[in-house]
Amino acid sequence: MTAPGQAADATLDAAFARLRDELAIRDAFPPDVLEEAERTAARVPAAGAGRADATDVPFVTVDPPGSRDLDQAVHAERDGDGWRLRYAIADVGFWVDRGGAVEREAWLRGVTFYAPDRRETLYPPALSEGAASLLPDAPRPAVLFDVRLDARAEPTAWSVGRALVRSRAQLTYAELQAGDPRIPTLGALAEIGPLRLAREAERGGVSLPAREQQVQRRAAAALGYALEFEAPTDAEEWNAQVSLLTGHLAALRMLDARVGVLRTMPRFDPRDVAKLRRVALTLGFDWPEGTDYPDFLRRVPRDHPRLDVLVRQAQRTMRGADYVAFDGAPPEQPLHGALAFAYAHVTAPLRRLADRYVLDLLLTLAEGARPSPAEVATLRSLAPVMHAAGRAEGTLARRAVDVAEAWTLRGRAGDTLAAVVVDVRRAEAEVQVEDPPVRAEVSLVPRAEPPPLGARVPLRVERGDVAAGRVRLAFAGPPAAGPP
Repeated sequence: MTAPGQAADATLDAAFARLRDELAIRDAFPPDVLEEAERTAARVPAAGAGRADATDVPFVTVDPPGSRDLDQAVHAERDGDGWRLRYAIADVGFWVDRGGAVEREAWLRGVTFYAPDRRETLYPPALSEGAASLLPDAPRPAVLFDVRLDARAEPTAWSVGRALVRSRAQLTYAELQAGDPRIPTLGALAEIGPLRLAREAERGGVSLPAREQQVQRRAAAALGYALEFEAPTDAEEWNAQVSLLTGHLAALRMLDARVGVLRTMPRFDPRDVAKLRRVALTLGFDWPEGTDYPDFLRRVPRDHPRLDVLVRQAQRTMRGADYVAFDGAPPEQPLHGALAFAYAHVTAPLRRLADRYVLDLLLTLAEGARPSPAEVATLRSLAPVMHAAGRAEGTLARRAVDVAEAWTLRGRAGDTLAAVVVDVRRAEAEVQVEDPPVRAEVSLVPRAEPPPLGARVPLRVERGDVAAGRVRLAFAGPPAAGPP
């Protein structure tokens, strides 16, 4: 007899597989790619010949539980009134030869694609989850950023070069949050992270406290998959700030050298911010006249009952992210508007194609050399590949959640659910149901008046199509009176 969790697994796995097929996501590595990966995975990294020996530094990795593709390892310690931060990033260039079969295949993928049932890796697992991954207790080649921070966690000096490193432990965000006196790095990150967040606020950067929908496979077979809302923890934000700082330093080096690839985004349009302020005031948030957008968001109570509604509206002010390659004059607009500084993708080379080439460029510049015309052409070719991969990645993530929502609401036709309106467009409203954790669009036709943002509304489940990943909900009555 098939257990309920196993039935869910089979149904959802088939739906996730169809999604990958529809998006033309590659699901197997050709034999020549696997053979080359196995061959290069047998290489033995060693210090010397331009690679420093940093195996004595007690690096740790911080990732979600069960991760195998570990791109970064970190070590932080007190250094006078500030800190010394060392950030080791997997040196994909050591394992993946230019012009080889593995590299060619990676350009056809662009990123690692994650779905609830499996992941399709950018590089063969022999590399991405084996030899190239910064797994603990084995020497690994890395690109090492060595950064000195002052008492405000601002960089005062830094260098980048090849190194041999050895991680001591693979930790989770929960373990970073809890801290451990035996691992001084965790205490240092708990100091550096909040300071970097404060520097972000000072320069006008914005981090949205967004809750994301996640589809998780439970360990117990009887439970199968589960749909849930997940908010970032303090530890995840601390870890992200270290990554963002590294990307910022990489961008500065490339701008100084007048060659590279930046991740850019336009600054917030004042008209969008003015509209957001009107919405925020309507929702009951305190946004005094003269308070700028970043400062307002930093002061928003994280337990405000309409926070999710505000975040959904704030996301509309952040658009137009782009990869921009340059050789000579820097881009006219070189900044990432949401971060409020120059930034480059550099910290995830096992999972994102562009990062490997930015790291290779930084190493070339560190040696006092310039990239060849062929290398510059490669940098220019990255943008369309990353755009296409990013679109497919986002579509897969959204539609996987759609499938899980349809499964969660199966057999509930006619039931009434309580929801909150988080967005209103011309013909539909986006609603958020807390139990079960579903976000969906509901047609506004034939309603005469759309419900106000933040209103509580009753919804009727009409049907759910798991195979198509579609849920149909309808308004079952007028919005409830009073605040949510």
